Amino acid sequence: MVKIGEVELGEYPLLLAPMEDVSDPPFRAVCKENGADMMYTEFISAEGLIRDAAKSRQKLDIYDEERPIGIQIFGDKIESMREAAAIAEEANPELIDINYGCPVKKVAGKGAGAGILKDIPKMQRMTEEIVKQVQKPVTVKTRLGWDSTTIQIIEVAKRLQDVGISALTIHGRTRQQMYKGVADWNPIAEVKNHPDIHIPIFGNGDIDSPEKALEYKNTYGLDGAMIGRAAIGYPWIFNEIKHFMKTGEKLAPPTMEERVRTAKRHLELSLEWKGERQGILEMRRHYTNYFRGVANFKPYRMKLVESLDPNELFEVLEEVQASLSLPEPV
Repeated sequence: MVKIGEVELGEYPLLLAPMEDVSDPPFRAVCKENGADMMYTEFISAEGLIRDAAKSRQKLDIYDEERPIGIQIFGDKIESMREAAAIAEEANPELIDINYGCPVKKVAGKGAGAGILKDIPKMQRMTEEIVKQVQKPVTVKTRLGWDSTTIQIIEVAKRLQDVGISALTIHGRTRQQMYKGVADWNPIAEVKNHPDIHIPIFGNGDIDSPEKALEYKNTYGLDGAMIGRAAIGYPWIFNEIKHFMKTGEKLAPPTMEERVRTAKRHLELSLEWKGERQGILEMRRHYTNYFRGVANFKPYRMKLVESLDPNELFEVLEEVQASLSLPEPV
């Protein structure tokens, strides 16, 4: 049984990665309904929380059906991160997560996210202050290092564990790699197998199929896996992985009816959470993913991304179900 603090997650839990502009409550809900064990919010700016910025505050929205869930924060100033952690704790998540992995320039270039990998002592001090500030378990998500010459992930893990974090997720790339190349899970396994490490260690990067998930589980022996991009438009991946690990058999891919039903559910939740106009606009990025590989979908996609009428959107999705079919399995 894998536990983060007192939160029980079962054997080899599957975590939904915090993804900017993706991991909002509607997306998290459909992933939870399809087997994800642990949710994370989009990363939230510490400075935004302290300024009481509306966008940052809205990202604190969590719902009971999502639990267990962690609120993820990022920033480059220790005092701001400490204050932000206290604000996040008031939203009553199961844990507080610190983003030390975001590679984008506007974050890492200012010393936040993966940028702090250039200053490990500061990373340790910041983490210690956050752990002292809150009562909830504190976890960290990071990368292997800034670049291939500065990989110190075992030292990082030991330092963060020493100041009290309850779990560590490691993306198997450096900041320099961004999302290119192949994620290397070998250094993550070295952290897990180090005799001084006793907290749960989760791997992240490149898991996009049940077969790969089982292969990585057996090869690297981590406590669980975090899945990000592979779940966008395909929340079924969590249950597919669980079924394959349990039985060795692959579930049939979702039917067109299932795809449409989930897209409609996602749209309904988006309208409820964001309001009509914003809910429609933010849902647009998901349609292509829900119907990837479907022949002749383009005309329907154009209707879905151009309409601002909820009733019309639901009608178009029903047309998709009635008119289109999935390609035959190879």
